[in-house]
Amino acid sequence: MEKTEFGAHYSESRFWDKVKTFAKTAGRAALEPALKMYYSATDSDTPLWAKTAIYGALGYFISPIDAIPDLLPVVGYTDDIGVLVAAAATVAAYIKEEHVQKARDTLAQWFDKR
Repeated sequence: MEKTEFGAHYSESRFWDKVKTFAKTAGRAALEPALKMYYSATDSDTPLWAKTAIYGALGYFISPIDAIPDLLPVVGYTDDIGVLVAAAATVAAYIKEEHVQKARDTLAQWFDKR
């Protein structure tokens, strides 16, 4: 499967299913850029080309077919993190502070004991 095909495999429900199922295993390092981009992609100010890049990266993240299987502890998410970080760098100008804060708030709900 080529990287350009991953965007076609993205869906909001599959993204949230993957995130909820593997949150603890994937950890903050994988989830933070994914959530920042997710919130950016839902913003009407984000241009189509940036949303396309985001959906491609998120599609790769949720795809069961990738370079390193996610079932391998810790190592399984290194390729996902690389793709997410590269995509986040590409669209960084469209990741607003409000997207960053929403991502942090979501991660705090999942990981922080209060």
